[in-house]
Amino acid sequence: MTAKTEATSNLRPYFYLFLLTVGALFVHGYHPGVEDAEIYGPGIKKLLNPGLYPFGAEFFLNHARLTLFDELIATSVRATHLSFDLTIFLWYLASTFLTLLACWRLSAECFRKPEAQWSAVALVAVLLTLSVAGTSLYIADQYLTPRSIVTFAVLFSTLNALKGRKMAWAMWSIAAICIHPLMALFGLSYTLILWWMRQQRSNVVNKWSLLASAMFPLNVIPPLTNAYKEALHTRPYFFLLQWHWYEWVGAIAPLFLLWWIARLSQKQSRPATHLMSRALSIYGICYLVVGLVLTVPDRFQTVARFQPMRSLHLLYILMFLFLGGLIGEYVLQNRVWRWTALFLPLCAVMFFAQRQLFPASPHIELPNAAPTNDWLQAFDWIRHNTPTDAVFAIDPAYMEKDDQHGFRVIAERSRLADALKDSGAVTMFPDQPAPAHWLEQLTSERGWPHFDEKDFQRLKRKYGISWALIQEPICLTLKCPYENKTLFVCRVD
Repeated sequence: MTAKTEATSNLRPYFYLFLLTVGALFVHGYHPGVEDAEIYGPGIKKLLNPGLYPFGAEFFLNHARLTLFDELIATSVRATHLSFDLTIFLWYLASTFLTLLACWRLSAECFRKPEAQWSAVALVAVLLTLSVAGTSLYIADQYLTPRSIVTFAVLFSTLNALKGRKMAWAMWSIAAICIHPLMALFGLSYTLILWWMRQQRSNVVNKWSLLASAMFPLNVIPPLTNAYKEALHTRPYFFLLQWHWYEWVGAIAPLFLLWWIARLSQKQSRPATHLMSRALSIYGICYLVVGLVLTVPDRFQTVARFQPMRSLHLLYILMFLFLGGLIGEYVLQNRVWRWTALFLPLCAVMFFAQRQLFPASPHIELPNAAPTNDWLQAFDWIRHNTPTDAVFAIDPAYMEKDDQHGFRVIAERSRLADALKDSGAVTMFPDQPAPAHWLEQLTSERGWPHFDEKDFQRLKRKYGISWALIQEPICLTLKCPYENKTLFVCRVD
């Protein structure tokens, strides 16, 4: 084999991973301003322009202080001189590619046959936007968040723990902690189980139980205020006893599947798969116990914000990796029609599901593309035609009407608290003023569909709002310099 041929052969897997990344983009779509982007995006934009968000910044800055994600993306924008939208799009693609790269390298440790390795990676790629039991998480979001980066960091950390590379494991673990401490903690705990099981310690379960207890100290429990209770009521998935039956199935069934995979791998002499699936079973059981301990007793409600069942995120990725490898080895093999019969319908189902989630938006919202959604058009006009210190009043339930797009991150303006996304942000900080501010502002916005000019004037006196985004021109005396088929942007003088 010549040097050129060998180099081509070495690069071929990366080309395949690139194709899988592009395929995942077309299947799952891209929506940069939706859902949790409303929490993380404004933190980046405020670093780039400190004059933004003079009001209500506590609803996203509390999260920003716990991570270096904002600094990383803001530094990327400054260093590359690319637009914000293009930078996060490239980071999103890179995160997807690196997640699949980590999965491929893990699959190479678990399976000998190439068809098994690529089937494992392909199954993860196809299921990236699958919901993870009752955690309100996808395996991967359709936009860039700290979870996008921490996912591949945790997977590389797992790979190095499996191979016994302590320095590389430590570096990836530290990187994960800097980006998303809570999700990194789940990955770190799994890798510790792998270390112990590699050393064949018989008392791993007892030691892990002690570690699980240490991860969630119960002696530091902030007081439960009325405002915080109201915010908690918007997040029933924090509490296991409020899960639906199918969410319980999604949490417990994988444990039995992993037990079966561990037994099968032991019989077929796959030591890495056997070790990882056994460790994953212990990991899942321990966090299920921790979840019950932290979310059932009323006195622990403020600790429920740590959401121990989000540990299922890593469990789902590795479970589908193992399952995909077994399917590739025993079912798909090297038969093209079998690969097509499995993955084409799966891609179609996942694509259809994403179109139902964001029916009023393009499937792929490319950077700097002209908005087609009425809400996005209004947000875009606001960003370009209102002062940066403007404070907006907006329907507190607006995210349920505009395909979950965030006002702050897209319009780049301050607004009063909303009922959906800000409530989740304040649940993480019970000892901060944010829960009280959220409840006070939400109370002031009650009766929004029937607001008239005197209500907006009341909000102006109380919070200093200067603009309102409304769906009907009910305030005929307000000046509305912009309107489309759905919305009116009006001054509150």
